[in-house]
Amino acid sequence: SLEVDFVLDTVSRLIEEHGVSLHAETIIHSDQGCHYTSHSFIRILCDKKLRQSMSRRGNCWDNAPQESFFGHMKDHIKAKLNECTGFAGVQSIVDDYMDYYNNRRYQWHLAKLAPNEYYKFVTTGEYPLDIPHVPALPVAAKEPAELGASASKKDNCTL
Repeated sequence: SLEVDFVLDTVSRLIEEHGVSLHAETIIHSDQGCHYTSHSFIRILCDKKLRQSMSRRGNCWDNAPQESFFGHMKDHIKAKLNECTGFAGVQSIVDDYMDYYNNRRYQWHLAKLAPNEYYKFVTTGEYPLDIPHVPALPVAAKEPAELGASASKKDNCTL
């Protein structure tokens, strides 16, 4: 089980090691465990102007896509990880998998594109493959405001 101090230390390390690259659009996502709803955790995020995101209470489906991703990643890299002797090796294997997943792992439900290609397709409307029947541009099911991305919520750091 996670202790609040472990979570606070992890976020502090994130800020210490990546502070320069973190900005107000950085999202820290979690479930609604007591460590992520603690005043200390919320204060650290607010002080550094990071955005907090939580799954809905009692809704395990909110994290299902991410859990599925990590499950597939673990299956894919497990054998390579067993050969690692240090952090640098693990980091290299994870980085390679992330590059593969985002740039070369084509997915049927993403208009037969890799995630980065799909993002470009959605944002520009340009389909990158030369095929006879180009898929229709996807339509967002919800507007950003419906997902809690309003400016008033973004800057709200009251406890």
